[in-house]
Amino acid sequence: MNRVVFYLSPGVHLLDVAGPAQAFSSAAWFGHAYALTYVAEQPLVPTAQGLPLVAETDWPEPGPDDLLVVPGWEAPSLADGPSVSQACLAWLAAHHARGGTVASVCAGADALGRAGLLDGRRCTTHHDLQDELARRHPKATVVRDVLFTTDDRVVTSAGIASGIDLALHLIATRHGPATAAQVARSMVVYARRNGHEPQASTMLRHRSHLDDVVHRAQDLLDAGFDRTLPLPELAAKVGVSERTLTRLFSRATGGLTPLRYQQSLRLERAEHMIHHGSTVDAAARAVGFEDARMLRRLRARTV
Repeated sequence: MNRVVFYLSPGVHLLDVAGPAQAFSSAAWFGHAYALTYVAEQPLVPTAQGLPLVAETDWPEPGPDDLLVVPGWEAPSLADGPSVSQACLAWLAAHHARGGTVASVCAGADALGRAGLLDGRRCTTHHDLQDELARRHPKATVVRDVLFTTDDRVVTSAGIASGIDLALHLIATRHGPATAAQVARSMVVYARRNGHEPQASTMLRHRSHLDDVVHRAQDLLDAGFDRTLPLPELAAKVGVSERTLTRLFSRATGGLTPLRYQQSLRLERAEHMIHHGSTVDAAARAVGFEDARMLRRLRARTV
C-alpha cells in the first residue's frame, strides 16, 4: 500500500486537491494500492471555493514509496499566501532526504521552495506566479509555460487542472503508460505530459476521439504493445473487418494504422528505458522488437 498525503493550507483550491486525488483513487480502483490522507495545521480547513475540508492533524511518517503533495491556495501573491509551519517544511524536506517524492500544484511550489527543495532544480507554477516564484527562490530554475516539471523527485505543476497531468505522469512512471491511459480515460480527460517525457504521450495523444471501436482496439494494443497482435486477430477481437478497423483507426488517430500506433508505443517506452540507462538492444527486446535494427530505424526517423 502506497500513501499519497496531501497537505492542506487555508484557502486551498479544491481542484488542486481533487484532481490528483481523483487520479490516484482511480488507479486504486484499477488494482493499484493507494491510500489517500489529508493533513493540516487545523482539523477544519477553509477552501478558496467556500467548501471546508476536514483533515488530520497528526503528521504521518511516510515511507520512501509514499508521495507528499502540496496543493495551491488562493492569495493575491505568493508573499500573501498562508503561513506554512516550520514543522511542515521540515517534514517535506526530511521525506525527500529519505528518498521520497514531493509534489506541488500551483502556489504549492512556494512551500517546496521554503523547504529548500527547489534550490538547483527545475520547477514551475501557475503562469501568474512564475515571476514571483523566480524572485523568491533565485536558486531555482523556473520553467515557464509547461504543465509540470520533474527534477530529482521534486515534481511541480502549473496549477488547477494541470495537477491531473502531474498525477497521470506519476502513475505512468510507477505503473506504466497503459495504466495512466486507463485512468485518464475513466476521468474523461485529454492529458499532456511534459518534462523528460513527451509533451503528449502516444497513449493519451490519440485518445481524444469518440470512436468506441478504436478505443477498444487501443486498449488491446496498450495492454500488449510488446506482443505480436496481427491485424486479423485485432479486428476479430473488436468485432469488425480488417478493412473497417484500419479505416476507423486512421480516421480517429490522424492517419495511424494499428501497426504504426503499436510501433509508436514501443518507441516511446524504449526511449523511456534508454533515458533511464538501458541499452538500445535491451530496450528493443523489452518492448517487443525481435532485434534492435527496427528500433534504431524508428529512432532515426523520429529525429
